[in-house]
Amino acid sequence: MNPSRPAGSVHYDHTGRVIVITGGAQGIGLAIGQAFLAAGATVVCADIATGRATALPAGLLFQPLDVSDEGACARLVKQVVADHGGLDVLVNNAAIQPPSSYVRIEELQADDYQRMLAVNFSGYVFMAKHALRVMRHQQSGVVVNIASGQGHRTARGVPVYGPIKAANILQAMQWGIEYARDGVRVVSVSPGAIDTPLVRASLEAQGGADELANRHPLGRIGRAEEVAHAVLWLSSSAASFITATDLAVDGGLQAFGAFADPYPKPPPG
Repeated sequence: MNPSRPAGSVHYDHTGRVIVITGGAQGIGLAIGQAFLAAGATVVCADIATGRATALPAGLLFQPLDVSDEGACARLVKQVVADHGGLDVLVNNAAIQPPSSYVRIEELQADDYQRMLAVNFSGYVFMAKHALRVMRHQQSGVVVNIASGQGHRTARGVPVYGPIKAANILQAMQWGIEYARDGVRVVSVSPGAIDTPLVRASLEAQGGADELANRHPLGRIGRAEEVAHAVLWLSSSAASFITATDLAVDGGLQAFGAFADPYPKPPPG
């Protein structure tokens, strides 16, 4: 981008809206929470990592939550509605991808599989089940599933994460169709590689930071706030005719064919 040319900007007003973000204490979830807070919303960051609660920026409300526990999800939604009078946006974001899961499926550990299924798939189901009941009653609401570029394309050594992310995309499509006449929209967002603790923990398995960045046509890893901007738009009235679909925030990754010549790497330094 030419820095001498005007870039344009968009500002959203989410004043009075109540937002719940799972996995909201770090990475993409935290960036989404901060963006909603800056836009005037009441933001509940639900996360299993209670140790991060004291480090959250002022104004973000922390609630401990293990999304793999349906009872805990139901109690959280009930508490949010009781405390704040409703629920306007659910962002299903909590997900794990242990470095030990980067293996062939024949080498996959049962514990890794069961935990990823419980958090990355069932957690989305449990939160949506109880949030959508509230939203249908309100005749208003938006659910955003944070999926992944791995839900569209795959690679060697990722036998679980990508298939579940593909399911997260189809969840949003099905729920979006199911609740389309109830004033509720459901969408998914598929990031490429984003600079988060989850990605940093697996950089070596993905070839290193420079290699991973160069796979994206824009030539870099994305920033968490870039995903947050997409979520704020999709959750707003500006996107009122958008439901049951997926938005790629991936630096062109999905469009770049495996048969295409790779981009030349920039010189070091």
